[in-house]
Parts: sequence; C-alpha cells; structure tokens
Amino acid sequence: MNIIVTGGAGFIGSNFIFHMLNKHPDYRIVCLDKLTYAGNLSTLAPVMDHPCFRFVKADICDREAVYKLFEEEHPDMVVNFAAESHVDRSIENPEVFLRTNILGTQVMMDACRKYGIKRYHQVSTDEVYGDLPLDRPDLMFTEETPIHTSSPYSAAKASADLMVQAYHRTFGLPVTISRCSNNYGPYHFPEKLIPLMIANALNDKPLPVYGTGENVRDWLYVEDHCKAIDLILHKGRVGEVYNIGGHNEMKNIDIVKIICKALNKPESLITYVTDRKGHDMRYAIDPTKIHTELGWLPETKFVDGIQKTIQWYLDNKEWWEEIINGEYQNYYKKMYGNR
Repeated sequence: MNIIVTGGAGFIGSNFIFHMLNKHPDYRIVCLDKLTYAGNLSTLAPVMDHPCFRFVKADICDREAVYKLFEEEHPDMVVNFAAESHVDRSIENPEVFLRTNILGTQVMMDACRKYGIKRYHQVSTDEVYGDLPLDRPDLMFTEETPIHTSSPYSAAKASADLMVQAYHRTFGLPVTISRCSNNYGPYHFPEKLIPLMIANALNDKPLPVYGTGENVRDWLYVEDHCKAIDLILHKGRVGEVYNIGGHNEMKNIDIVKIICKALNKPESLITYVTDRKGHDMRYAIDPTKIHTELGWLPETKFVDGIQKTIQWYLDNKEWWEEIINGEYQNYYKKMYGNR
C-alpha cells in the first residue's frame, strides 16, 4: 500500500505517519508538506531515513507538483491533513485559509481522479458544526448536525468537506471524511492552548486565557485520533462522514490549572485576555457511529493523556524551544541544503 499524507510535518499528520509506519511496516508513506509556519520537518527526524518513507516539499495548491508526485508514486490512498488551522490567524488573514483549505483540497482530488485512487480521506474538524450551549450538556454533534461555522477557518474546512462530498457524488471519487474534536499530545505546535500553557509556565511567563476560560472543548489524545483514521481508511464506508470524539469535555481554565499544578507553578500566572471574536462556547462529539460501525473507542483518559503530554514537553524542550525562537524554520535548509 502506497499512501500520500499531506500536511504530514504538522502535529496530527506527523503522529499519523509514526502510527502508520509502526502499524503497517510494509506500507510506503510519502509526506507532502509545504512547511509553512506550523510545518516542522524536525518533527519527522525519527523517520527521515526510514526505508518506507519519503518527504516531498510542495504546496497542495501547486497542481504541477502534485501531479508529478502522483506520477512518481502511484498512490493507493491519500490522507489530506494539509490545512491552515489556527482560528486567530484566520481572523487576521482569511484569504490564505480559503486558498489552502479549499483550492488545495480540489487539486488533490483532481489528482486522485486523474491517476486513480482507492481512497481519498479528508481530515476535517468538529468546528464545522459551530458550537453548543454550555447549559445543555445533553447536546452533542452527530454526523447529521447541520454545518454552522463561526470563523473563516471553520468555514474553509466546511467548504472543503462539501467539495469532497460533491466529488464523490458527481465523479464517483471514493472518499471518506472524519471530523475530530480538539487533539493534544506530542509535537503539538506551541501556539495552541495546551503546549502554549506548558511552555509559558515552564518559563514563568503569563498564561493568557480568553474571556473567563469557561469555554468547553472535547479533548482527544492524538494517538487515538490516528488509530481512528487508520480504521476509516481500511474499513470505513465510502462516501461517509465519521465523527471522532474523546468523551473528555474540559473547560479551558480547568486545563490551565491542571498544567499549573503538574508543573508546580502558581495560578497567579493566569492572565485573562479579551475574548476571541466569534469564540465558540462548547464542542462535544457523539462518536456512536464510528464505534458501532468500526469498533473504535478512545483509549486514553484525559487525566492520563495530559500527564503524558506534559512529560513529553519536559523531555523534549529543544523541539519546542527551537519553534519559539524560530530556529525550526532553518531545519529544512540544514537537511537539504547540500543535497
């Protein structure tokens, strides 16, 4: 099996590559990544010399480069993680999100049509559903929940999902879509909540929390997400959407306090800042469909996953410190400058 993984130098994509190379040692994995600000080639250092792995630096919007890669690799499957994903950045500059998340998805699917593919999998997000009220804990997102986006990021992801479904219906492209709750774990880019709080706390810097910190997210350990996508690729029904949730709803402020306690840092570091525009209040996913159809359930409880995550950041300071000081962006030049 030959699989192209786009956005594989990012947080979830890299963890997925590690999972697939470990779980399926006879598979060839080709990572296609533009290495934008959140793409970090040093994350893939453990597998760069793996005989079944190849890295290609390219933009999924670059049709010529994508088609060339398909001609070289003849992939059986494509898993599209590549996306601009930070909500705050989408508010500041929506255009780049539309280009990558929508037009890039179209280019990848056109390549799949042109060269033939057994499965195209679109990695989406629960943010396409909008949010849920805090006073209705009984409500959860299902695959039938209407699309109701709140940010340019989630609108771009929802648009891509609709394109994927249209390509399936119009052209018969064999597709699946997964929509996941918030991930956490190793190699999470330090601008996101959990790694940002860990890094700032370790450096005794203020811990910025939006609004009052009452916003609720459903957290999923990244390894559990990777296992779910693996299952969908091999056993999921073509044309279907699968929600992937962790049953780990937590308030943002409670997560920050857990991190303070684990690192023995005072809660006085917590600083409340002006809330984000259009900030969703609560996400919660009902993963009944993927459980009943494919037998998937999250294996990692939040109390265990957050401790593993904190320990990883303690053990891998060099990785995130290089990101904070910008050195990580020079890694590609160091790796390939003389090749």
